[in-house]
Amino acid sequence: MVNRRKFLGQMAASSVVVTMPAFLAGCGLAPAIQTAEPIPVNPFMQWFGIDEARIATIMSALTVNGADRADLYFQHKRSNSISMTGGVIEAANTEIVQGVGLRVVIDGQTGYAFTEELSLPAMLAAARTAASIANTPNAELIMPSTYAIQETGKLYSTSIPWDEVGNDQKQAILERIDNRVRAADPTVSNVAATWSDVDERIMIATLDGRIVTDHRPMIRVSTQVSATRFDETQSGYASIGGRQDIASMTDVRIDQLAADAVDRTLILFDAHQPEPAELPVILAAGGGGILLHEAIGHSLEADFNLKGASVYSDLLGKAVAEPVVTIVDDGTIPNERGALNYDDEGNVCGQNTLVEKGILKSYLHDSITAEAYDLGVTGSGRRESFKHVPMPRMTCTSIENGPHRKDEIIAAVDHGIIAETITNGRVAIGAGDFSFYVKNGWLVEGGKITAPLRDMTLTGNGPETLQRISMVADDKAFDPGGWTCGKNGQQVPVSQGIPTTLVSKMRVENGASG
Repeated sequence: MVNRRKFLGQMAASSVVVTMPAFLAGCGLAPAIQTAEPIPVNPFMQWFGIDEARIATIMSALTVNGADRADLYFQHKRSNSISMTGGVIEAANTEIVQGVGLRVVIDGQTGYAFTEELSLPAMLAAARTAASIANTPNAELIMPSTYAIQETGKLYSTSIPWDEVGNDQKQAILERIDNRVRAADPTVSNVAATWSDVDERIMIATLDGRIVTDHRPMIRVSTQVSATRFDETQSGYASIGGRQDIASMTDVRIDQLAADAVDRTLILFDAHQPEPAELPVILAAGGGGILLHEAIGHSLEADFNLKGASVYSDLLGKAVAEPVVTIVDDGTIPNERGALNYDDEGNVCGQNTLVEKGILKSYLHDSITAEAYDLGVTGSGRRESFKHVPMPRMTCTSIENGPHRKDEIIAAVDHGIIAETITNGRVAIGAGDFSFYVKNGWLVEGGKITAPLRDMTLTGNGPETLQRISMVADDKAFDPGGWTCGKNGQQVPVSQGIPTTLVSKMRVENGASG
């Protein structure tokens, strides 16, 4: 095992991708990152002097040819990762990136440019590039005379920012995972544990005179376990994450992570694959939410519907599910990975009911789709970074509690399966056809759980699956792992969850999806 002194030396020599103020350049990664310059509450104002006057100057250049809307998206993000295999630190990396994205929208056209250099000349050059989409100046454009700084949100906070947490504390947590997993069972043959934390600061200035700031912490810890019995090897996985700080990584939580990974691995030795068939499928509370997110949630994002690419494009106000189904996207759940005080257009996030008692009520909107539908924004404009334009995206998506109990749902199934640990999936957004790999599951016979199952694939169609949800329990939970959603080449953190949910029929195949 690597001792702390050797580990910290490795950290200092590890790869670092940095875009930062000149006075930080050349800083190695020290035992505790606080030996470098601490990140101020607003690094853009304090490090680079980006105050209201400078924002007004940049906004004037951005909107010189007119604008229906415009915004500046400043981002400073420091990410740290550590991986341990077999009790040995294999890699440790720090990445620091920062910059500003400048967007102007005129007559439905979007001009966008970004720069990693936060000097006034660089930002003005980027503003002129974005503004070049229009040729006719708009004399009626009214620029804000002052900017109103919005109240800081309170959905997530840190007692100690991640940039001030020492690497020795992080290594100690990975070592605890390794020790707990190895002590759990003598058949454990290998343990891999990974750590990732993020300290992100954003500032958004809008054409209507608002300045929004947000401090977005993130943590994700995971472990992969391999166990061997005779000549058979099985592996399992577990992760936890959220917008949290080091205080959230309690011994109890870390020990539960290790126990979950071990349990999911060891049960596979006694599990078998089901016969291929169309069967009732019970989606487990929490983990089953990934199917909701991918197979249904994306089809409710407004840009797909505006283009007519979603099967839900002409179904607003119509029944798309049984009355037991209510689907909500809620960015205001404290400390959830997908939670946001403000979306990436500077709008306050809220709770959006997409399907209410089976009726399609709304899509998820950014400012552009909301205007096209003549509606208000839903706080759903999100982007991966300052290098990307925002688009409608999910935050924390779930099915609300229903009228049934978990044991009632199991008792209602004569022959079917429970899908518990759902991982790799493929979805054709629009049509909604999907396949999802289920690592862990259970056979249900005569209303009782009779045997563990493993390595199967669920295939079907999202809208059809939504219509086939016949029972919903009262035990809603969010998956505790750290999910990242991809769309149009952009990755953003999300959360998803469901109560125990019965789908009356779904195709079950052997093996993993490709």
